[in-house]
Order: sequence, then C-alpha cells, then structure tokens
Amino acid sequence: MQHTDVNTLGEFGLIEHLTKEFLITQPSTLKGVGDDAAVIDNDGFCTVVSTDMLVEGIHFDLAYSPLKHLGYKAVTVNLSDIYAMNAFPKQITVSIAISNKYSVEALDELYAGIRAACDAYGVDLVGGDTTSSPKGMVISVTAIGQCEKDRLVYRNGARVGDLICITGDLGAAYLGLQLLEREKSIWLEHPDVQPNLEDQKYIIGRHLKPEARRDMIETFRKQDLKPTSMIDISDGLASEIFHICKQSGTGALIEESGVPIHPDTQLMALQFKLDPITCALNGGEDYELLFTIDPKDVDKVRFLPDIYIAGEILNAADGVKLNTKGGNLHTLKAQGWRHF
Repeated sequence: MQHTDVNTLGEFGLIEHLTKEFLITQPSTLKGVGDDAAVIDNDGFCTVVSTDMLVEGIHFDLAYSPLKHLGYKAVTVNLSDIYAMNAFPKQITVSIAISNKYSVEALDELYAGIRAACDAYGVDLVGGDTTSSPKGMVISVTAIGQCEKDRLVYRNGARVGDLICITGDLGAAYLGLQLLEREKSIWLEHPDVQPNLEDQKYIIGRHLKPEARRDMIETFRKQDLKPTSMIDISDGLASEIFHICKQSGTGALIEESGVPIHPDTQLMALQFKLDPITCALNGGEDYELLFTIDPKDVDKVRFLPDIYIAGEILNAADGVKLNTKGGNLHTLKAQGWRHF
C-alpha cells in the first residue's frame, strides 16, 4: 500500500479527495459538501439530529478493528439513534481528528466504510471537518433525519401496563469484544501466535460491523404501529430500560425468558465463564431497539419476526426488576458502558 502524506493534499484537498465518490441521492439535499453549511429542505417534516463521537483507545482499537469496518460502524451507530426516534435518517456529517501516523490511503479505507454505510442506508454525506490530533484518531458523526411530528417516539412515553419489546438479540457484540481482546493479549505476549477466533463470525461481526434497525421502523409503518417509547440499546439493556423508566416516571419488570440471546452468544459466554443474561443486560453495543407498546397493539407485534415481548412497565414504586427463569426477582442496576 502507498503511503501518501496527508499534508500534501491540504485540508480542502483532503476533503475533496475523501468525498468525491459520494453521490447525492436524497431530493431533500439541496447543498452538500463544498459550502459553509449543508442545506436541507424539511418539506413539512421534523428534522432529527444526533451526534456520536468515537475515540481511538476508548471506543475502538485498531489492533483488531479494520478501518473500513470502523467507518461503517461510525455511521450505523449514529443512524441507530435516528431510528430510535421512529424517524428515517437522510444526511450525515463526518468530522475527524487524526495524528500524523495516518496516511491518505488509511483514510481512504475509513471513508470506503463510511461510503458503504451511506449506500446501504440511503443517506447523504453533506459535510464535516478535519483537523490534527496529537495522538490517534477521533471520529465525530452527526446524523440528520426526518419524521412526521405525530410519528416521533420519545423515551418518556411509557405507561404502566405497556409491554416491553426487544428486537434482534443481545450480548453478542460484548462477547465478540471479549474474544478479540483475548486474542490481542495473546498476540502481544506471543507475536508469532496466529489469532484463534474460533470461527465466531456472528459475535465478532456484531462488534465490528453492527447494523441499525431500519427494517423495524419500516415494519412499524406497515403495521400502523407507533411505540409508546423507544431507545436503541447501545449501553446495555439494563441501562436503557432505566433511561425509559426515569424519563417516563415508571418501573419495569424484565422476564429473563423474554430476553433474546443468540446460541453463539450463549456458548461463548459460558466459555468465558460469564452468565449469558448478564452479558445481554450489561454488554452494550448491540444497537437493537428497546420499545414499549400499548397492550391493545400486542397482535401487531406478536407474530412479527425478530421482535420479542420481554416484560411489562410497572409503577415507579415497584422499581426495575428482573424475573429469572428460576422465578427469582432481582433488582436491576444500570451497569453498562460508562462514558467517563
């Protein structure tokens, strides 16, 4: 691979180089990269904006995270926040701070992943910023979405008696991270040893290349279903249900038997001598959707694939509890990802 010094292109030359392959596909994108600001036609819709930052050494480790996967993930984790509002993302901006260890070719890989995510989810890259960093890389992505005002879903809408639903499965990304970290530690001590990922493509893929659940938001529209509250599961199920309960002024009961866990996740958890339900509750980075529905809408989700009814919203005085498969009640704590 060539190693072109970023400084040979300059700031604006680098921006042009990295974004020249991005096409404008959204009619609402009136102005993209190349001006002081992007221009978006709202056309009567509410604009929804979310920003996330990924910091090298905190959120990602390039010892096992390919740059193309990292670019893809940086976009999808932001889009997930837009979908969690029951909205559809339309545009993104990407800002990066990089140290001098990164070449133009390395950034090409990063932006190839960003472009792949834009293509997969039908969003436009419309701007951003680049600057230097004394160490490593920082990626900041802002996602901009649209939704009709009466279809927006917030965290504070859960009511006593609502049913708690979860999409997909939980805990896999955390176990994928544990496997990658184990192999990194072995490699650091024994550089001649080849990593043994045990053919765990599913859990490793869930960590390195997560997907946002656009399909679920589309399904809600087809079923004429509007959740009463919703949040994406980025910091672990326990943490997210606490967010909903705190903002809704409620408690909750989660049934362990209702929490979806992939068989590969269960087996790897046991191999690491971890409880699978603990990984699902506290692991994070699953980017599935946690939402509540009015009980009268239960028939709209009961037979839908990849949606699981996992509990019920209770009075605030009842707290947030887990009912285990053995019939024991445990008070939950939010032990997911701590940002500081």
